[in-house]
Amino acid sequence: MTTVGDGLVQKKVSEAQEHIRQAEKSMKTGFLKWRPDFDVAADEYQKAATCYRVAKQLGQAKDYLLKASDCYKENRSLFHAARCYEQIILLLKEQNKTVEMVDFAHRACQLYQQQGSPEAGAGALEKTAKMVESKDPAAAINVLQHAVEVLMIEESSSRQAAEHLSKISRLQIRIERYGEAADTIRLEIGIHQENANGAAIGRLTVALVLVQLVREDSVAAEKAFKEWGNYCDVQEAVTLETLLQAYDDEDWEGVQRALQSPFIKHMDVDYARLANAIPLPEGIKNMPKGATKPTVVSNAQQAYTSPPPEEIEKVKAATIAAGNWPAAGVSNADSKDPPPPFPAHVDDEDEEGLC
Repeated sequence: MTTVGDGLVQKKVSEAQEHIRQAEKSMKTGFLKWRPDFDVAADEYQKAATCYRVAKQLGQAKDYLLKASDCYKENRSLFHAARCYEQIILLLKEQNKTVEMVDFAHRACQLYQQQGSPEAGAGALEKTAKMVESKDPAAAINVLQHAVEVLMIEESSSRQAAEHLSKISRLQIRIERYGEAADTIRLEIGIHQENANGAAIGRLTVALVLVQLVREDSVAAEKAFKEWGNYCDVQEAVTLETLLQAYDDEDWEGVQRALQSPFIKHMDVDYARLANAIPLPEGIKNMPKGATKPTVVSNAQQAYTSPPPEEIEKVKAATIAAGNWPAAGVSNADSKDPPPPFPAHVDDEDEEGLC
């Protein structure tokens, strides 16, 4: 018994086969037809691929989209060839083939660039990145970095490149590539400096400081604040200054208060999560609440502790027995031992130092 679904599949497969026959017919040459009709063939192959897609025969659909793309390339219609690759990416998404999706995204972008449409190529990369970021953030980062490279060639596309960099840094933070995230944020700051976008630089300065603190590099965090802190508004500057000072003082409660500020909590989700990832300052995190930080004096000597009376008496008795203890009533003046020698010469400078 044939169901309605089976009947639809058979109908679409039959339609696809008819389109394929028409495409192959247009590809034939003869005495009066010296060159294949690539446009007609490409159109028929695309129609066949659509029928196979409706019939859920995705492998066949991909094959005929590739044939259509090849026909467009033969006719130098690179824009339409790239569009075929974008349709293949959608087919691969249904099959969860992330690696192939990324590969076809790069190939589509290359065709768009050859056609003179870099913005379309970057758009194809961006759409692919959105499809794969939840399952493979690293692959999404790779695709978006290619999009940034394409857009940076066009001076008019720097704002769009900055948006892609922002997305890249958040993905890098999500997978804990903090060093790469810091580099990406600095690149984005550079673009905003060229476009005189001070407000965006201020927000990115906060993000960069948080990233550096997560990396436990407080020196780099302070350097970032000193370099770009003048772009921060009052709330951003006060928050960062308080945070860095508390971190430098190993004041964990002060660090917590700064990180719990409404300004940081209402940042982008990936940046706001950094507040919970920042490690505690060493040496203060295990102190009881309310305890004061101990004062440490460098090169300090241990305090003198007098020996017990028993030890003193033993030393005294041993000294008397050896004849080295002065007898009672004998002063140092009566002693036969010569007095300690006085320095034969004292410089004038030393005399002045003694006064």
